[in-house]
Amino acid sequence: MADMFRLATPSSAHLQLLVAMLRNPASTGTLLPSSRALANAMAGAAEGADLVVELGAGTGPVTDALLQKLPHVPLIAVELQAALVRRLRHRYPGADIRQATASQVVDSLMEHPGRIVLVSSLPFRSLPAPVATETAHSLCRFLAHNPERKLVQFTYQPRAPFAAPRHLRWKRTSVIWRNTPPAGIWELGLTP
Repeated sequence: MADMFRLATPSSAHLQLLVAMLRNPASTGTLLPSSRALANAMAGAAEGADLVVELGAGTGPVTDALLQKLPHVPLIAVELQAALVRRLRHRYPGADIRQATASQVVDSLMEHPGRIVLVSSLPFRSLPAPVATETAHSLCRFLAHNPERKLVQFTYQPRAPFAAPRHLRWKRTSVIWRNTPPAGIWELGLTP
């Protein structure tokens, strides 16, 4: 009976996200880390990549899934918040973890050859409008540069994460109900 009334203790990832949200609410899209089901679906969408760039790595649930599902594919994990970057570097000492904006990293990889998949947990709907617009423009330029590239993005809303130019097309590939809240996975790439 006592177990019934025991309060759940938040994990260190939950606490880290709460602190990040209190410090910078516009750049932290949620108080809960992505579920294992969402992280695995995001990683599965990156299969076949020559390089994966994870944008908005946060506390690392998608990073975990990417490293497990694609162990031989180079991964660059990008996170802007210093405390979260320190946590990621501690958890993945051999990984390429970069403290930078998504635009900085994506722009630096513009001429990189091969099939690059961007896996994004960026909270486009809660970012300040100028940041969201600049980031979306950078991602769209990057995708338009090579037809083998794509963006995999999740969102909690039933519409595309951001408006894309005509030469790029959004496609919702799945809804992950085993996530709080449920999340849609979208892919963006050049229109066939």
